[in-house]
Amino acid sequence: MGTDFGEDLIKSLNQAVSHAKGQSRAGQVRVVTVPNVRLLRESLKMSQQKFALAFRIPLATLKGWEQGRRQPAYLSVIEKLPKEAQAALELTQR
Repeated sequence: MGTDFGEDLIKSLNQAVSHAKGQSRAGQVRVVTVPNVRLLRESLKMSQQKFALAFRIPLATLKGWEQGRRQPAYLSVIEKLPKEAQAALELTQR
């Protein structure tokens, strides 16, 4: 293989210690912003039931999103392209 597992392990542990001490800048942070689902749904003038049906989201899941339990990236697609998202879902039903 050409690499020594022991050396790689020590290097990795040293990097972890540096990171834990705030000394490492090697990592990358990615922030995904997700729209407020309630505001999005209301801007589309949809009830929870209608929104859930239109975008094939279980109603309980939608309610959980509105209560802040999770923030799926799928909402960003609906926010930017609501008609296209619905059209794409309709194509899969045919």
